Amino acid sequence: MKDLKTIKISGIPLPLYAFFIVILASVIALGKLPLNMVGITLLLVVLGHLLYYIGEKLPIVNSYLGGGSVFTLIGATLLSFGHVIPKNVIGAVGKFMGGQFGFLDFYIAALICGSILGMNRKLLIKASTKFIPVTLVTMVIGFFAVGGMGMLLGKGFAHSVMYVSMPMMAGGMGAGITPLSQIYASGLAHGSQAAIFSQLAPAVTFGNIMAIIGALSISKVFANTKYNGHGTLISATKEELERPKIKLDAQRIGVGMLFAFTLLMVGCLLNNFFPKVHEYAFMIIIVFIIKATNTVPKQLEESVIMFNEVVMTNLTHAVLAGIGLALIDLKTLASALTWQFVILCLTSVVAMGLASWFLGKILGMYPVETAIGAGMINNSMGGTGNIAVLSASDRMEMIAFAQMGNRLCGAIVLIMGGILIRLFYP
Repeated sequence: MKDLKTIKISGIPLPLYAFFIVILASVIALGKLPLNMVGITLLLVVLGHLLYYIGEKLPIVNSYLGGGSVFTLIGATLLSFGHVIPKNVIGAVGKFMGGQFGFLDFYIAALICGSILGMNRKLLIKASTKFIPVTLVTMVIGFFAVGGMGMLLGKGFAHSVMYVSMPMMAGGMGAGITPLSQIYASGLAHGSQAAIFSQLAPAVTFGNIMAIIGALSISKVFANTKYNGHGTLISATKEELERPKIKLDAQRIGVGMLFAFTLLMVGCLLNNFFPKVHEYAFMIIIVFIIKATNTVPKQLEESVIMFNEVVMTNLTHAVLAGIGLALIDLKTLASALTWQFVILCLTSVVAMGLASWFLGKILGMYPVETAIGAGMINNSMGGTGNIAVLSASDRMEMIAFAQMGNRLCGAIVLIMGGILIRLFYP
């Protein structure tokens, strides 16, 4: 028993963790798991931390296959696909993660606010002025690379860019291909939004998996080279890289939470007037401005950073488990996996990864970070995909840049989608 107590999963002794698992498994088996905030949070946190721990300990997986983060994502997906967890629980997880309960909004609000306000102001401004142009040029290169490959494979330029490249860059399911499928349907004479959505979904899912593998590979291969910024986009002084050491305070964490959520609500208000721009994009702009102009008092800034630390430490693995359980559909993905489709998706990831690598290098940025932040991220499933990609490559501090690039590209894709669908399919 003494030896078992020395094993800890996320700081919890193994016997106590085993107790959590037994209780959780029992209520699920008896159909008594409350499908509300308490039951689903318990499921995701317990499952997420357990899968992460296993992934970090498994040989080969921990060294070459992404370790805990990727294992959590894939493990949860397989549990859902194999019906180990009941269908009604999976459905509840989907609602909890998405629009109805907005667990992802909770998590991403903390990340965006905390990551931007926690950065050195000068470093943030320097990095952003270079990162945004790289992201935009990378997107254009990816678009034409996929179109060109589609022509070589006999799939056609129009089909390849509209049903592979555009959905991969659209920014995920909810804010990406859902409105994109509506735009396509309205532009086609006999378009069904549901049918179009099912055609776009495989590219988003498979593109995200390839982006995770790409980010992981880049971070591993170039781990000890001059191209690696270890989570920082541009070279910086010791002072710029220094993060404030803050002692956690329960009341101030609550203040940080309120401030972060209020800024997200401001984003929602602006989205009401400009619906084509996602609320996350507005939130990033607002937080960027108040950080760049030094508007937020230091005490409030520290409160937000505290809230971010608590959420990141306790809920990242839970989010990955939720993505795997409810947001990755292996059946839909398998039905679309032709060799041409795989090559088109690979073309997007490789072309955008290489383009952002060389553009970043030319502009004095770290190529590893640029390839992940502007290349891999813009082939991911929006907020959920960003977390999976950055977690796998151990670069969660880049979440603000990831969201910035992802949402900017997503907004452009939606606008271009409306123009191109009428041009290519008159």
